[in-house]
Amino acid sequence: MSQFTNQDFYGGAMRGVVPQGWIDSSTLREVPDHQELFLSPTTLSSLITEINQRVSEEEALSRVATFNRQPAAPIGSATSLQIDHAAAIYHLHDLCDEGDTMNVITPPQQVQLSFASPDAAPIKAYRGAVLFTTPQKNSGAGAPSKVTCHYLLVRLADQETDLLVFFNAPHEEFIKNGDSMGLAAEETLAKNTIDALIAKLEICDWGLFV
Repeated sequence: MSQFTNQDFYGGAMRGVVPQGWIDSSTLREVPDHQELFLSPTTLSSLITEINQRVSEEEALSRVATFNRQPAAPIGSATSLQIDHAAAIYHLHDLCDEGDTMNVITPPQQVQLSFASPDAAPIKAYRGAVLFTTPQKNSGAGAPSKVTCHYLLVRLADQETDLLVFFNAPHEEFIKNGDSMGLAAEETLAKNTIDALIAKLEICDWGLFV
């Protein structure tokens, strides 16, 4: 039995995979038009595909400077790879609420996708993982909440788009049950899902980004 199921996104404009048996959240509640959200039937994990405006060099470098508590690099001084890495941090940091912290587990690593743009221009894509930590609302009452996020960032320059996929794996349910093996298995599923998407992701209708 396959661990993944082929899945259309955005009405078939994009194709990829989701873990087998996962639930399309749009059948349960309204989902924003720029997102596709799938939920695990057995855990609190989720898989989100999201279309965003491409982050500019200035925005990306400013955000990563804030994250690293350093002065922003002058515009034009960073390499394209540094800018793309900064863009990944920008989008991930956007997922944080006030008071949250984000620790990089695996820095952005460039990967090769299986498709090209309409003009055959190369597409830059990156994967990585971060840990989000949210403190308890009542100071000192209980341990902070932690979520591992494995992600894929696809930068579509001609379409002025950043396409992102996030696999979010909350730790709390496993920690409460003392299930370290279950958490490790969920982390492995997250990594394998990103692997599968790198191999299978395909854009069928580039008009999706118009």
